[in-house]
Amino acid sequence: MIIKCLALDDEPLALDKMSNYIKKTPFLELAGVCRSGFDAIDYLSKNKVDLMFADINMPDINGLDFVKSLQNRPQIIFTTAFSEYAFEGFKVNALDYLLKPIGYNDFLKAANKARNYFETILPRVAKGGDDREYLFVKSGYKIVRISLKEIIYIEGMREYVRIHLAGGKSIMPLISLRALEEQLPSSKFMRVHRSYIVNLEKITTVDHSRIIFDDKAYIPVSEQYKEFFNKFLSSHSLG
Repeated sequence: MIIKCLALDDEPLALDKMSNYIKKTPFLELAGVCRSGFDAIDYLSKNKVDLMFADINMPDINGLDFVKSLQNRPQIIFTTAFSEYAFEGFKVNALDYLLKPIGYNDFLKAANKARNYFETILPRVAKGGDDREYLFVKSGYKIVRISLKEIIYIEGMREYVRIHLAGGKSIMPLISLRALEEQLPSSKFMRVHRSYIVNLEKITTVDHSRIIFDDKAYIPVSEQYKEFFNKFLSSHSLG
């Protein structure tokens, strides 16, 4: 897919560099450029873009405040020379954060995160209205009905998965983790590691990139999935 982008920066050289990076990336399309937050507000009122590369430090309106003011905001990748804004950026669900001066390799990594979001995450979120309450899985010679509310987390084990259920029970159907993931509603379940899917409604504690369900279950959140897990946390956090 081609991702339509808007570049926003009050510094002409930085804006030119970002525009050139977008133009040289095959899956990105430069839809427009803006020199101020107010120009971007006007542009977005008339045009639809998928992704915006937005500077934070601008004289007319702070980039964070600008993004917060948008009702139908595109996905955001922030750019700034100040690293202390990183956490604030993720609190408004930014896909990524680029620290100036920005090299093309770092830009491309952020752009690939955006592509992964639009090609993988967004289609699953769009199906998030799936209101199914149970699954039938094959375990041994039996077909077993499992209530989704009873699932705590799912562990990949080569050809099998181990589905950990409430009350300390578990079941091991012959199915791959990827195949099972496709059957689960993305509004309730999230892949956080190549070997683990968790029930988001069962999370009570997160400590140092680990999800803790009880004294025995410490589920790691890997770098590959940390971005989207942090977005989930920030969207359900106070302050």
